[in-house]
Amino acid sequence: MPKLSAFRANSVIYFTGDVSDKVYVLQTGKVSLNYTEIDNGQEIRDPIQMGEFFGVKSALGKYPREENALALQDSTVLGFTVPEFEQFAMANTRIIMKMLKVFSNQLRRVHNQVENLLSKQEQVSPEIGLYKTGEYYLKNRMYEQARYVFGRYLTYYPAGKLAEQAAGHIETAENYLSKYGQGKGPAPIESSGSDSPRPQQGATPSELSEVAQTYYNGVSLFSQEKYSEAASEFRKIIDGNEDAEYVAKSDYEFGRCLFLTEKYDDCIKHFTALVQSYPKHPELMDILLYLGQCYEKKGDVQRAAALYKKISGMSTDEESSARLKAKKALRELEGEK
Repeated sequence: MPKLSAFRANSVIYFTGDVSDKVYVLQTGKVSLNYTEIDNGQEIRDPIQMGEFFGVKSALGKYPREENALALQDSTVLGFTVPEFEQFAMANTRIIMKMLKVFSNQLRRVHNQVENLLSKQEQVSPEIGLYKTGEYYLKNRMYEQARYVFGRYLTYYPAGKLAEQAAGHIETAENYLSKYGQGKGPAPIESSGSDSPRPQQGATPSELSEVAQTYYNGVSLFSQEKYSEAASEFRKIIDGNEDAEYVAKSDYEFGRCLFLTEKYDDCIKHFTALVQSYPKHPELMDILLYLGQCYEKKGDVQRAAALYKKISGMSTDEESSARLKAKKALRELEGEK
């Protein structure tokens, strides 16, 4: 049976990022759904009228809440589980028609937002675009994604004009993730304003913007652990072969997707060819580490150990993550003998 709950004024019914199977209907009082527009960073407050449902999409779709639900005054809400709501909706076709109308309006708004984002993307350099992607995730408390994207920024632009800020954002994302958890806590940064980095003018041809768009989408999917979908985006760039910088980046990311989807033979084949084509690839140590891990997963301990030893002996940063991981893996292999 649906459960009636009372919320005091200024209390939160649910937070952005929460996962729940509850669908709510406002019985008395006032509730506001607060969220951020993805295209312009504007804070939106969407009031719920008495008798209206909210929390429907995330509950039915089984994905995290996209907004905060705040009681503006003392309120009572009726909470349905998904099976209860489905049964109720099937017996009340008027509810279904009302939901379809609401969802249609929301899809139209999302379509307009995506168009705005794509039009802005054409004016943004690859460096700024990657940085702003990390900013978006951090602002929306998606700390895992922010940490990954800013890490990619430092990998590809270690001397970039925003490298110091990116390093600081990584530390912030890690601290907030540890302290609050994904989707929780305060927003570490505010909406981009006059102090935000400005895009470089006239530096990006239209075809590069399309490649950049595909790459950023792949990065976003990867950060969400949607490795197969991310691999498809990186594959488009590799096959298109339109921009050498993005092809090199996508070659590496594609190989990582193969590893994380446990396609070890394909990963070995891909990364071996990549090393042969780009013997001085900026991610060479990490590529060799992935190759070693692939062989270890396949039970070929001898080849894995040889690769770990090679990484340990390479003349580069002694404290690099790849070197430390290789040494640890080698110690574990030798301990098993």
